Amino acid sequence: MQNEKKVLLFERMPVPKAVLNLAVPTVLSSLVMVIYNLADTYFVGMLNDPIQNAAVALASPVLLAFNAVNNLFGVGSSSMMSRALGRKDMDTVAKSSAFGFYCSVVCGILFSVLCAVFLSPLLQILGAGADTSDATSAYLFWTVLLGAAPSILNVVLAYLVRAEGASLHASIGTMSGCLLNMILDPIFILPWGFHMGAAGAGLATFLSNSVACLYFFTLLWLKRKTTYVCVHPRRFSLDREIVRGVFGVGVPASIQNLLNVTGMTVLNNFTAAYGANAVAAMGIAQKINMIPMQISMGLSQGIMPLISYNYASGNAQRVKQTLRFAVQIALTFITLVAAGYFWQSKAMIRLFMQTPEIIEYGSAFLRGFCLGLPFLCMDFIAVGVFQAAGLGRNALVFAILRKVVLEIPALFILNALFGVVGLAYAQMTAEIVLAAAAVVVLIRLMKQMEETIAFRQAPQSQEADI
Repeated sequence: MQNEKKVLLFERMPVPKAVLNLAVPTVLSSLVMVIYNLADTYFVGMLNDPIQNAAVALASPVLLAFNAVNNLFGVGSSSMMSRALGRKDMDTVAKSSAFGFYCSVVCGILFSVLCAVFLSPLLQILGAGADTSDATSAYLFWTVLLGAAPSILNVVLAYLVRAEGASLHASIGTMSGCLLNMILDPIFILPWGFHMGAAGAGLATFLSNSVACLYFFTLLWLKRKTTYVCVHPRRFSLDREIVRGVFGVGVPASIQNLLNVTGMTVLNNFTAAYGANAVAAMGIAQKINMIPMQISMGLSQGIMPLISYNYASGNAQRVKQTLRFAVQIALTFITLVAAGYFWQSKAMIRLFMQTPEIIEYGSAFLRGFCLGLPFLCMDFIAVGVFQAAGLGRNALVFAILRKVVLEIPALFILNALFGVVGLAYAQMTAEIVLAAAAVVVLIRLMKQMEETIAFRQAPQSQEADI
């Protein structure tokens, strides 16, 4: 019965309903993740200590680096699972999910060990100075040195569960950890609790990620007879086709996130030159801007299983309908949010910090970020389609264009021309170009898919005429 429902979702359910079934839980979980990230910033901000707030901002690139592993094995394995489901290749489904699970566990442990060994140079790379290094180190202790494995694993498990169409369960697992984090944050951070500051935010994150992992393990055990997700050690395989299939999509997605980390590190180093208030303001503006960004990313991730399944099964019309509907609802919503951010930028920053200089810096940063949101939304959807279709090379080209060719050079140029305020407009500069490229590439991809299907069907039509 469960499997019949999954086939109905992927093959016969009206596209708007199917998209909403898959995307709404994913978007909601993404929003909850952003809210819990904002909770860290909010409760640390209540201490009215720019150093503690700067510590959370400076550590952000390391936490973003987790996404390199998440995407390598989460995006790579889930894309391969959904495409194998479309081809009805259940052996590949089991092997690809087991491969993603065990590799993510090993990489999480290695991440913790490497960061522990190289902590001092890591702090320098992140831009932590004499005044912020202790607080940043304390935050990293819980989130990275102890928390890398559960943080990575709970995201990868969500990808694997979502790949078979169980988007709601994937979102519940993610949200359970986030909600716990928001409950624990004030207890560990504020003076009336344990008064740990940034370190308390890190401890709350570690505990919440561990609980999320526990949820997924329980879910897989209870649904072991109906789920396609397999984490049995015997199904782990280093078969060439499995490794190539996962890495073909996962490696470009991983590189994309590493480039994002590089871009954020460059941005933080530029900002650090203007003092702790500027760093704190940049961190707050980035967290607020993450709300619409995560909505776009959640929608892109939500439609991936539907596109993967139908791309592999040759249903070009359903792929086009899915893409068209996703673009319409995403662009409409994100444009409205960007307009609201632009006009209420100071009020948004004031929710987190009351320091006048931080409010002025943060307002300017947020206005620059929000102008690029509609274009960023189109970029996310395009990359999601590439990953769903197994076109990792296309996603990699977009990632290199976005960071290496456009955004990082723009940071140098805009900082030289306009100072710290100019830094917030580098992303918009890159996304305008990429949004135009995304439209062109997606149109060509849909035409190519239709031509391929027509070519495959042509011999069958000729035999029928004979």
